[in-house]
Amino acid sequence: MEVVHKFISRGIAVGLGCAFAVSSPAEHRVEDAVFVRVSERDQRYLELSNGEPYIPIGLNVIHPSGAGSPEEQMAQMEGWMRKLSENGGNYTRVWLSAPFWDIEHERSGVYDEEKTKRIDALLSLARKHNIRVKMTIEHFRSIESDRRAWAAKPLHHVSMGGPAANIADFFDGEKSREQFKKKLTWYAKRYGDEPMVYGWELWNEINAVRGGDYMAWTEVMLDELHRLFPKNLRMQSLGSFDRDGARPLNQRVSTMPCNDVAQVHRYLDLGASLEVCHGPVDVLTADAIRELQGFKPGKPIILAESGAVEPGHTGPFKLYGNDKAGIILHDVLFAPFFAGAAGPGQCWHWDSYVDRNDLWWQFARFAEVVKGLDPPAESFEPLMLDHPRLRIYALKGERTTLLWCRDAANTWKTELDEGKHPELLADVSLNLGGVLDSVSGLDVRTHDPWENRWTTLSVERKEIVLPPFRRSIVVRIRRETTK
Repeated sequence: MEVVHKFISRGIAVGLGCAFAVSSPAEHRVEDAVFVRVSERDQRYLELSNGEPYIPIGLNVIHPSGAGSPEEQMAQMEGWMRKLSENGGNYTRVWLSAPFWDIEHERSGVYDEEKTKRIDALLSLARKHNIRVKMTIEHFRSIESDRRAWAAKPLHHVSMGGPAANIADFFDGEKSREQFKKKLTWYAKRYGDEPMVYGWELWNEINAVRGGDYMAWTEVMLDELHRLFPKNLRMQSLGSFDRDGARPLNQRVSTMPCNDVAQVHRYLDLGASLEVCHGPVDVLTADAIRELQGFKPGKPIILAESGAVEPGHTGPFKLYGNDKAGIILHDVLFAPFFAGAAGPGQCWHWDSYVDRNDLWWQFARFAEVVKGLDPPAESFEPLMLDHPRLRIYALKGERTTLLWCRDAANTWKTELDEGKHPELLADVSLNLGGVLDSVSGLDVRTHDPWENRWTTLSVERKEIVLPPFRRSIVVRIRRETTK
């Protein structure tokens, strides 16, 4: 997939010797460490190794902007992490291969200890702000010259002293494979006992490369990750699921035994061949989750990249500037989880959309809805309920049932393109017969994520009347427990 919108600034300062006041990961008491793992109670969800539920709430924050000194750029990273944490976030993703973090930037197989101090600083910030970090190891697409400088890594080419004659040789050649395994070992020795690492991702969108059996390579390297990082999640990612031809690849990666999390990427993209990618964001993101559910992967499913792009991923969406309310981000967060994913969707464009429009509060609204929720204990069944005006996404659980009610008449097109203000919906009634067997002993409340307001409702004959709202509202139904 063409991802010019994922441009990594060539202006990033890469000076060595800069000092960051951080503690070494080795100083963390491993015996007290708590890691993220696939839930032992329900393999569709995540939890911490102490048994507490873990819903990854966050987004992709791949690298700093590239402006200023290394210290200033690290301060920028902390600013984003602080805003995320203050709004209930607990997860982010970085590309270790981005110039700011890249330890292998001078020569193939040679690792820069000074650059590693930046990764140490990142993980120190993660501990400070209680944010788990997904570490993506590589992203390049060619080892030869490329007009897209961010997509090429020529130092791996034999002409530059590297192990491979071309990209196919990089994935298939034994010399290249052994060198990559040595890189994984290097990371494992330094960070293998680091609990703030959410997991290790081999590659960003591996199918974007052209040449070599990268699927066979993925299987080999996932096995290696399992051997080297037994306490962390291990995973792989593919490009945006925006065409029919992406289905077989997504099925293969999602069901790989050593791939701990089934990840999918999908964007609002008017240039995509799949029509669903042109429509409402809640529909296209929920559909991506259901596609993977159809493969029956037997593991957590996460929408790991999403947002909106210009046709063919030629840049960030031109209507982002109009989205001051964050309706795209809102749908990316809520729709996947309510479709049965292990967490909310994880947006791209952290700087040009989320931060520029100051939309961090959207994470707080999702976090408020799931506060105190234990998904593995609920055995949630994702459903859709019929309604003439709303798309109602339901999670029917053992004790808790959640409904996310989305105004079907309000979309990115009506609000951002056509300039239509969202309508105030009043006296909307819902029949809960599809999720309720009895109305006795229920605590029913709604949360308006746009006003951050809880309202207690009464149930009459399995029907409720929603308070006035715009765009969307959440219904939470809890059954009282008896001793």
